[in-house]
Amino acid sequence: MAKTLKTKMNILLIAIGAILLAFVLIQFFAFKSQRNIETSAYVVNKKYAQFEIRSYEAALFTTVKLSTKGYKNSSSKGFSILAGYIFGKNERNEKISMTSPLTMSLEDSMTMMFMVPKEFKKEMLPKPNQSSIEFKEEPAKTVAAIRFSGWADDQKIEKYKQKLKSALDAEGIPYSNRFYFLGYNPPYEFFNRKNEVIVELQ
Repeated sequence: MAKTLKTKMNILLIAIGAILLAFVLIQFFAFKSQRNIETSAYVVNKKYAQFEIRSYEAALFTTVKLSTKGYKNSSSKGFSILAGYIFGKNERNEKISMTSPLTMSLEDSMTMMFMVPKEFKKEMLPKPNQSSIEFKEEPAKTVAAIRFSGWADDQKIEKYKQKLKSALDAEGIPYSNRFYFLGYNPPYEFFNRKNEVIVELQ
């Protein structure tokens, strides 16, 4: 009986060790892959206590407009559509490199966007299999950005949107109603998660 119990405990410990090892390897892979992902290019113009002012270059985006409202209802659906296109669901079955961050407009009908790698021009991109996917050229812009860590949800995004508005009002900086959420990490990355809310300045 004692021998059987000991065997079961050993199997349990081995299983727990294997799970922990797999978790560590996944986090290491996520960290390493993030360092190699192309990100949106910008210049920091000025830093404030709670936010910073940035200038972004013009860029081309793969976009999908969603009928649902809110991060919780829209993020999974939008990501699966765009990721499907990037991972080969297009007329040429061509894979396109992932970029960061994932961008979501904070409107009643949300639009999710991935920046197209700079090596591609619009006419070079394969046609999507889904008609809801479009390509949009975003002009150069100046924005204010506020950062938060951890896992994003609708409450956090709204909280930091309001914090950003209050901080801009306090500094007398005029802004538009074009707010966006930026998510920098894949779903399986648990540590060093980075999120931002930005708004285009007038």
